Amino acid sequence: MVLEKLGESLKGTLAKIARSLTVDEKLIDELVRDIQRALLQSDVNVQLVFNLTKEIKRRALNDKPPAGVSQREFIVKIVYDELVKFLGGEKTAIEITKKPFKIMMVGLFGSGKTTTIGKILKYYQKRGFHVGAIGLDVHRPAAPEQLEQICKRIEAKCFIAKGEKDPLKIYKSFEKDIAKLDVLLIDTAGRDALSADLIKEIEDLNNYIKPDENLLVISADIGQAALKQAQQFHDSCHITGVVATKMDGTAKGGGALTACAVTGAPVKFIGVGERVDDLEQFNPPGFVGRLLGMGDIEALLEKASEAISAEEAEDMGRKLLKGEFNFLDLYEQMAAMKKMGSLTKLVDMIPGFGNLKIPKEMLEGQEGKIEVWKHIMQSMTKEELEDPDLIDGARVERIAKGSGASTGAVRELLKQYKMSRKMIKGMKGLENEQDMNKMMKKMKGRLPKGFGM
Repeated sequence: MVLEKLGESLKGTLAKIARSLTVDEKLIDELVRDIQRALLQSDVNVQLVFNLTKEIKRRALNDKPPAGVSQREFIVKIVYDELVKFLGGEKTAIEITKKPFKIMMVGLFGSGKTTTIGKILKYYQKRGFHVGAIGLDVHRPAAPEQLEQICKRIEAKCFIAKGEKDPLKIYKSFEKDIAKLDVLLIDTAGRDALSADLIKEIEDLNNYIKPDENLLVISADIGQAALKQAQQFHDSCHITGVVATKMDGTAKGGGALTACAVTGAPVKFIGVGERVDDLEQFNPPGFVGRLLGMGDIEALLEKASEAISAEEAEDMGRKLLKGEFNFLDLYEQMAAMKKMGSLTKLVDMIPGFGNLKIPKEMLEGQEGKIEVWKHIMQSMTKEELEDPDLIDGARVERIAKGSGASTGAVRELLKQYKMSRKMIKGMKGLENEQDMNKMMKKMKGRLPKGFGM
């Protein structure tokens, strides 16, 4: 994952503070050097790194912690606050305030612009908006066809005119259709470099269409060149925000994120995978929280709300409070987890888990295990799913043959179910927040050291 090494370096740096007996200038100098090294290795501009660490050092030496907060905890908070500020401060969401709401996408060749359009269309489609895209890239071969395929996959409207070389003519020919949409994504031409004719074309489109948002798509692997590119697009094409793509790869990514934030055009979205659902609103506090192992509850809750409806969650809540739990419930939970994405990504969002250093191989193995368990449950009868206590040795053999799994895998699933049911039964009768808090305190006592709740 992009910036993974940065996260590991920062966690290691903060761990030094936690272990130290005293906080003095020598420790703070060491902290600053570690942060500088980590950021520079992630392709962040040298001057930006210097400015950030200078402010961290100033605050660490001069600011006094509030009552009840130790000096070590306060320094961690300073690092968190300054990194959040460094990446643009609070989240700047795109609010759909009118219809049609027009979002024009610009960027150079290879930045992932057309693919990102599909992701943003899907993002707003899942939120109940009637969405569509128009192809105004008249230079790249097969650009209209690519956009058409992406829109067809997610059942979004697509307006293209193959063979037409005037992007403004294409837009004007579809204006009546565009008026029926809630959200329109506009695909424009890219270039190998930001040339005068590209700027002229985009400015002509911008002046006529008057988009509500102009988003620059920039790839995480661009490095420190992102600063110049973002500034040029911003000056010439009136950029209102940035989408950083390929954030799931091995690119360092620091240049793309930080350079964009300082141009005055904040990062609005980040692409975190190849699937059409792999797009997140960029939230600096949550992003820094993940880097430092503090989690990102807001992103986790958003993913959960996309995976399970409010009615399903309420129904599950009632069952839990009554102490009811069977294989059908476990199956629903697994299906919801699958929709939310990979375990490796989800673990980083859970407060405290980012610091547990769970091996990636273990998490990937667990994902494979969940897939096997789903096949096993699909081989059970309705009665077995509703009452797993019916499953004896003979039934285990039958289920294993039907699912293509081993009898050991079936027994492991039964063991997992019994453990989950035991925990759920412990929640029975929890009717108010006070009861829940008591249970959470008990659980906290059993968690590994360093886990925050």
